[in-house]
Amino acid sequence: MSNSSSSSNLAVAQKAVKQLRIEAKTRRINVSQAATDLKNFCLQNAHKDPLLVGVPSSDNPFRPPKSCGLL
Repeated sequence: MSNSSSSSNLAVAQKAVKQLRIEAKTRRINVSQAATDLKNFCLQNAHKDPLLVGVPSSDNPFRPPKSCGLL
């Protein structure tokens, strides 16, 4: 194994260890708690969700253009 190859492998291993240490410090919660929090957030903000309540036509940038006809 060449010297540059071993130093490259060492750098990759050190980077992996650094990432694992960061992940080990991350605060974790149970999936059931995360799901409950997400459900509560969605229910609290449902009245502001345009997918649920719709978008007023005056605010909709994708509304069909009004045609103008000359009589």
